[in-house]
Amino acid sequence: MKNPWEEILLADYESHMRLDSVMQLQALNQRMKEQLNRYPASSVMILGVAGGNGLEHIAKDQYEKVYGVDVNRDYLREAARRNPGLGGRLECLRVDLTCEPLRLPRAELVIANLLVEYVGCACFQKVLLQVEPRYVSCVIQADGDGGWVSPSPYQAVFDRLESVHRPIERRALESALSQIHYRIIRAVEHPLPNGKKLVQLDFERRA
Repeated sequence: MKNPWEEILLADYESHMRLDSVMQLQALNQRMKEQLNRYPASSVMILGVAGGNGLEHIAKDQYEKVYGVDVNRDYLREAARRNPGLGGRLECLRVDLTCEPLRLPRAELVIANLLVEYVGCACFQKVLLQVEPRYVSCVIQADGDGGWVSPSPYQAVFDRLESVHRPIERRALESALSQIHYRIIRAVEHPLPNGKKLVQLDFERRA
């Protein structure tokens, strides 16, 4: 069965996310800038990289390896096209995390923004056990009263995602990662214009 994310055009996704009433593309760009520059790591894996929003914040000699992972091949092609400065350091991997986590390489830092909601905590545990990062930085969405998709002209595009969307609460994610020996080390909330907020949760693997 095809993953519904493979059927959503990047232009529709990004147009929705950057609307003034949504502002998530802009907010996630700033979260990514902070995530990429906070922890010492020579390799980073961005799960659900989409079109590469935020990759422009990677400095020239900052990472030896950058993995962009997504299920949508068109997203990956665009992420590579938009970031020629990363050269051979950027490796785009088409992987369906729900059934192919063992195809992932190792990385010292994993960034997963608005990703766990579409794979679930159990799948995310398997991904991290395979990749074995020292640091994990996630962004989840607190929906508020407006539902998980903000009203917009593009709203209907996301209807097909209802079959894979799973609301994620902070405590559930912290508990799931604690079970595989990651401790919470930082939490940041980023309010959005429509009453929602993004919640960034950072973890470190316990020795």
